[in-house]
Amino acid sequence: MSLFRYVVRRVIYMVLVVIGIATIVFFITRVLPGDPVGAILGPQAPPDVVDRIRREYGFDKPIYIQYIDFIANLIRGDLGKSISTNRPVIDDLRERFPATFELATASLVIALILGIPLGIMSAIKKDKPVDHIIRIVSLFGVSMPVFWLGLILLLIFYYILGILPGPGRLDPYIMEPPRITGLITIDSLISGNFDAFRNAVAHLILPASVLGYLSSAYIARITRASILETLRQEHVKFAISKGLPKNAVLLRHVIRPSLIPIVTVIGLVYGGLLEGAVLTETIFGWPGLGSYLTRAMIYMDYNAIVGGVIVIAIIYSIINLVVDIIYAYIDPRIKYG
Repeated sequence: MSLFRYVVRRVIYMVLVVIGIATIVFFITRVLPGDPVGAILGPQAPPDVVDRIRREYGFDKPIYIQYIDFIANLIRGDLGKSISTNRPVIDDLRERFPATFELATASLVIALILGIPLGIMSAIKKDKPVDHIIRIVSLFGVSMPVFWLGLILLLIFYYILGILPGPGRLDPYIMEPPRITGLITIDSLISGNFDAFRNAVAHLILPASVLGYLSSAYIARITRASILETLRQEHVKFAISKGLPKNAVLLRHVIRPSLIPIVTVIGLVYGGLLEGAVLTETIFGWPGLGSYLTRAMIYMDYNAIVGGVIVIAIIYSIINLVVDIIYAYIDPRIKYG
């Protein structure tokens, strides 16, 4: 099967998966106890106002009518209006997602820079002091609560030392660059606003370091296990017995065959980062997808919850597709099917 046909087939599957997930989440939100209108307006709201808002959002209709309207709107790309922001959900997501994308991508870069070299070094130096130190650091990373690490870094680098900025994407006195991509670092470069660029990068350092370190711990552990498994293979032992330099054996016969599980965990890590790191975004005042969904769940904002879940489902489906394509590039024996 050609790559084009494979991608087309996966995109069709992706559409079905997204509709299925949206349907499940739609009915779950509707059958849960609670009243989103009452959660927003409060118990003292006049009954006529409550009834008007309920009619405006269609909550007064039977659930199957609501579902038909939801699917019809979804086909047109309309995710409805958020009851907490009183704006179209698609506009809220378009505004929030770039912040999460910027933070997730910066975190992944840090995770890759740390995780893969540490995992390789740990495998090569198995049972040596270096290996033990890396394993302890990795174990510390996978077991440490993200909110604790975030608060500690804020306390040290922002409050005590004052060398890094606090929460938010920019300082209050820095003018935000014109919105082009929604990524402040990119938009500031495009508009030539280098003060905003430096400030945005400084604001990224702490939250990206927290997420990057925790993610690098997973990547380092998987990289170590995968490299060790490959080092036990007969073709690697044969290459070493022929007297090939260690670096050549490592590059040609060990790292590439070990990449498939590493790529898998990188895909999962990136998907997890893109769906919004709720605690990290909350601690660092990051206006991303995670904090938006948290607010939506608190106020029982049905449309925002379903819209956010649809975006997450699409993200995971696209990342899985990319990972599967990379599999075939890494190992030509894998065919598209």
